Amino acid sequence: MKYMGSKNRIAKEIAPIMLAERKPGQTWVEPFVGGGNMIDKIDGSRIGADLNPYVIEALTYIRDNAVNLPKNNTEFTEAMYLELHKSDKNPLKSYAGFAFSYSGKWLGGWRRDRAGKRDYVAESYRSAIKQSPLLKNVKLVNCSYDGLDIPDRSMIYCDLPYAGATKYKDNFDHDKFWEWCRIMAKKGHTVFISEYNAPYDFVPIWQKEVNSSLTKDTGAKKATEKLFMYRGY
Repeated sequence: MKYMGSKNRIAKEIAPIMLAERKPGQTWVEPFVGGGNMIDKIDGSRIGADLNPYVIEALTYIRDNAVNLPKNNTEFTEAMYLELHKSDKNPLKSYAGFAFSYSGKWLGGWRRDRAGKRDYVAESYRSAIKQSPLLKNVKLVNCSYDGLDIPDRSMIYCDLPYAGATKYKDNFDHDKFWEWCRIMAKKGHTVFISEYNAPYDFVPIWQKEVNSSLTKDTGAKKATEKLFMYRGY
């Protein structure tokens, strides 16, 4: 699913690095599952959680009812999109609020190209049909990362709200998050985190310069994506 901050463009690079550390039968857990663009590339036991209830409802709709989604911009129009903010919470609103929005930002404006020729509803439908079977048997949970019930000795991948980014409106306590990661690692979980920077006891095991949206602190158009692992020294 189209989602702001999606790791879809780098998932095929970093997933094998993490999976090389995965033990037989180890559950894959994503406390910040977002658009499901990493978890849909993983096999076996999987849990995807997110604090945003619209995210989980949208992914559940894709997983279980993708064939019933709007197929083109005749079935779902810009006028219908503009009415979404007035409607009650429902699966189609949850899906459309991300999939048909600019950059996948929740109700962030109707997606369009400069020429006005691309049918983003149709593109989103094709993407959902492709993603749907990849989400089968994924347990989807609406909760905070620190409220998630995680099986013993799981592999945890966190794509948290990046520090200093403009793309998230809600406050996020990064210090609390990093301490939670330390606790999880000490409990026997294998913990990976995507971020630009991390505390000294988290080591980057992969990095790549990517095009990025503007950051609040630097205004940079490029950033170095990194994958960290807790080393505890």
